[in-house]
Amino acid sequence: MTKTIIADGVLIKRYLEGNQAAFETLLKRHKMRIFTSVLNIVNDHYLAEDIFQETFVKIIHSIRAGKYNHEDKFLPWALRIARNMAIDLLRQKKRLPTVVDSEGNDIFEHLNIFDKSQEELHIEADEISMLRSWIRRLPEEQREVLVLRNYADLSFKEIAEITNTNINTCIGRMHYAVINLRKMMEKSSVRVK
Repeated sequence: MTKTIIADGVLIKRYLEGNQAAFETLLKRHKMRIFTSVLNIVNDHYLAEDIFQETFVKIIHSIRAGKYNHEDKFLPWALRIARNMAIDLLRQKKRLPTVVDSEGNDIFEHLNIFDKSQEELHIEADEISMLRSWIRRLPEEQREVLVLRNYADLSFKEIAEITNTNINTCIGRMHYAVINLRKMMEKSSVRVK
């Protein structure tokens, strides 16, 4: 038996017709990607949970008010709302993001380390700390594209929709992020694996 996946637009239509389960399906389908993108920006699990909940409250109000007109582009629309809410909060608090994986875990906190000496562990921790520092020193636009592309696993098209830019701008920002990271590595003469 093949399970048919109902399109986001159909779920939204059903929700507007009174089917609460349709919205729950939509929420479950996209929860992790939206939450991870918020966590990437705010670097605080509890704060990310609050923003995630506020995002869905805003989404519900927008849908009920008839402001959703993106057909089956729900995820980029929802990510844009979440990103804007997180960035607004960051501007208030002036905090920096951390790079996390798709499950919301800090990628620098849980590396697979097997039978390494204490010296190797310290060297690796120093390299990771340096890489994290370099990523944080990137201009905000470059850092955002790097995180969304490599750690949230979004396409350049999705990133362009979320950041209200075009694909070429996103590709350019990614290109410059990589160039800037290489320059920082060369200046420090440290090789990061």
